[in-house]
Amino acid sequence: MSDLRVGVAYPDPPFNAMPNHGGLDIDVMTALARAIGVEVEFVAYDGADFDGIFDRLAAGDYDCVISGITVTSERQRRAAFLPPYVISGQGLAVDTSRLPAVRSVDDLAGLTIGVQRGNTSESVAHQLVADGKAARVRIYDYGAISTAVADLVTGGCDAVMKLAPVLTELVKAVPGVEVVQRGLSIEEIALAVNPADQQLLARLRVAQAELEASGEFQRIRRGWLGNPYVDQSSGML
Repeated sequence: MSDLRVGVAYPDPPFNAMPNHGGLDIDVMTALARAIGVEVEFVAYDGADFDGIFDRLAAGDYDCVISGITVTSERQRRAAFLPPYVISGQGLAVDTSRLPAVRSVDDLAGLTIGVQRGNTSESVAHQLVADGKAARVRIYDYGAISTAVADLVTGGCDAVMKLAPVLTELVKAVPGVEVVQRGLSIEEIALAVNPADQQLLARLRVAQAELEASGEFQRIRRGWLGNPYVDQSSGML
């Protein structure tokens, strides 16, 4: 087999875009490629809507996709998924110096939630609006997450929702902005493969099981997330 072409949506720390181009997904995919005896080529996805990455997968632009991808029923109709290598959930970030009273989704009345287009946070945020807990949802292009975080300070939006480990990394350098709530969902994060390539799917599935059994994946998760467990949903994140 030639190099394994892996679609990656940047930035999504700690899954990717960490210093020296590292990240959890980069290490996971590098270990998987090594286990099946191929080189890995990471190919950047630059679409405005995250779900467009599955169109590129189906078109053969990538052999597989790894980008902190949550498994959903809709996505399962478009790609084949390996078992989850991380289980996490949505978090909520606000500028607590600007909105000190906002500590959870129960404090969002009249406020705007920012989310990325095509991200699983979209459905959670829209449900909060439907339930009368927030006023509106502002949709940002997938690559514009840094703009959404900056808008927390300027008032362009009042809260940002994204997977908690990613949100934690994104707000670290922004004074006054912090993740005030975690565990807003429970989401399985897994590698997606073109369902037409059953041979690759099977090889990667075996390799993943072997890397879990050997402790390699536990080491990778501990390095990037702070603990070695697949289920991070109630951990230190």
